Parts: sequence; C-alpha cells; structure tokens
Amino acid sequence: MREQTILEQSIRQARAKKDILLMTHIVLGYPSFDDSLRMVEDMVKAGVDLMELQIPFSEPMADGPVILKANAEALKNGATVEQSFRIAERITKEFDIPFLFMAYYNILYCQGVASFVDQCRQAGIQGCIIPDLPPAEGQEYLDAMHAARLSPIHIFTPNTPVDRMRHLSDNSAGFIYTVARKGVTGKDTAFSDELTDYLALCNSNTDLPLAVGFGVKTREDVNFLRGKVDIAVVGSETIRVMERDGVGAVKGFIETLID
Repeated sequence: MREQTILEQSIRQARAKKDILLMTHIVLGYPSFDDSLRMVEDMVKAGVDLMELQIPFSEPMADGPVILKANAEALKNGATVEQSFRIAERITKEFDIPFLFMAYYNILYCQGVASFVDQCRQAGIQGCIIPDLPPAEGQEYLDAMHAARLSPIHIFTPNTPVDRMRHLSDNSAGFIYTVARKGVTGKDTAFSDELTDYLALCNSNTDLPLAVGFGVKTREDVNFLRGKVDIAVVGSETIRVMERDGVGAVKGFIETLID
C-alpha cells in the first residue's frame, strides 16, 4: 500500500471538511518579493487551501503569456533561485497551509537535484511540480523526493493515454495535476460534458487527489468542478487581477471564487 505523504494527508484532511479545495499560483518576485508576500498573506486570509510558488525561469514552456510575462519581469527585476528559497522559507513559517514549488528542470540541474530537494525540505516546501521532467528521466529527483518525504507531482493532459496515466500516478505523491485542455496556461477552457468525461477517466486511473488547472477563472468554474475533482487551481487570472487592479484586489477576487 502506498504511503501517504504529508501533503496528501493535509489535502485529505481538508477535503473531509470541504467539497472542493482551492489552490492558487504566483510567480515569486513578481512584481516584487514584497508583493509576493502580501499576495500570499491575502490569499490565505481569503481562504486558499494550498499554494503553488513558481520559481522564475527564462523559458517556462508550459505557461501562457500572462505567466510568461510574470517570469520575465521577475527575472528582469533581479529575482534569483536563492531569493525564492529564502522567501519560501519565510512563507511556510508564517502561514499554515501547504506550499509547493513549481519549477523547470534546468533550475534543478544547475542547483544539483539532491541539493534542490534538500533546500525544498529545509524551506518547508511539501511538494514540487516540474512539468518538463518525466519520471523516466527523473529517477534521481524521484529518489531524492522520496527520501525527503516530499511529493513529486506529475501532470495528466487530454493527450495522456491510460497506461501513461497509471505510470505517472505510480510515480507521483500528494496529488495529480490535471490539465483541463490542450495548450498552455491562461487561455479559455470549455467546462462541458467532454471535460466531465475526461475528469472521470483521470479519477479512474489514480488513487491520488485530483487538481484541475488551466482556465479556472470564476466561481462558476469552481462550482462546475465540485464533486468531480478535489482541487481547483487558479493561476493566470489572479495575476491579471493584480496587474489590472493592484495587489490589494487579489483578496477580494479570491473571495469571489469560494464560499
């Protein structure tokens, strides 16, 4: 029987009290590290259940124009991996929800995989999403994450065959991140019967909690996902709100998504 990680335990405990959880995504250092900290604080106050902290990277291939711009601006302003670890440690000490890192493999390669994972553990990070590192090429990463009792989180997409879903699930912990549609982040998603069928297929091929992102923007979107998945993920829309209305608008936006 698969051993539950701390992240999975936290998710299942929270799900026992709610019919769906909300995860948000920010790019650390955008527009500044002080603003990142304020957004985390406001999101936690608004009721977010877990958060994805992205380490800025120059070529975030899974991300659309909104998050791509956020990465570029953070790097332009001097954001570094070391600063990201420092603020992550501060965040995990101040706020009592699970935090994950989203990063690209080049960052792990440059840091050293074992060193990166150990720094995650020391910073209080509970899991990582590395979208460009498949399990077949990531055994060193998987071994290090297992030894540190952290959760390597893999991704299902509409193109993922059933046998591949099972393989990804077998090499994951914490939860599975499910992409609601083909393409990159930030574009519109059709919340339809086709998506319902796809999510049912995803659920049938993993025993881990299921998170859905890419295109979740409104309370109606979150409500559509209730009863179908465990976690709704909101990323690009939060950044759009912040850019349009300022950091102070983020809390109110998050409050419109959840009961």
